[in-house]
Amino acid sequence: MAGEHASASRTALATDAPRRRVIVVPIIHDADGAVLICRMPKNRGVFPGQWGLPGGGLEPGERIDDAVHRETEEELGLRVRDLRPLFFKDAVRLKTYADGSTEMLHMVFLIYSCDVEPLEVAPEPRLNEEFDAFAWASREALRDFELNAATVETFRSVGLLVD
Repeated sequence: MAGEHASASRTALATDAPRRRVIVVPIIHDADGAVLICRMPKNRGVFPGQWGLPGGGLEPGERIDDAVHRETEEELGLRVRDLRPLFFKDAVRLKTYADGSTEMLHMVFLIYSCDVEPLEVAPEPRLNEEFDAFAWASREALRDFELNAATVETFRSVGLLVD
């Protein structure tokens, strides 16, 4: 009897847990050392209206490096090179979709550093609907943007922001 109760509790916990998504997050540097940041529209995303790093979900069966390349091309129209894995972290976040619906997600973030292809190969970013603005920001200029909490934490972890 006790074993049945324990099994039922594990099942209930598993069904109540937020859906897990693995998210690739590139910190993209240009030739001058500036970092690409993007602003989410006010009505969608995990941090609506705030500046942060681009990135997106790993597709089923997709390799991680391939996802970094795909996401930067889809969201920004850019090609990146010299991918260097930095660290991973996770968080439970509420995501708002374009139709106004929301979903609680357990997001596992895989943080990469990479360089953008030279401008003669890849033009300035062309944003898709996931962002409404972008900026190439120097270390000093990053404080001038309303960065979301996750991006602030990430930039502190890699030394781009210091207190």
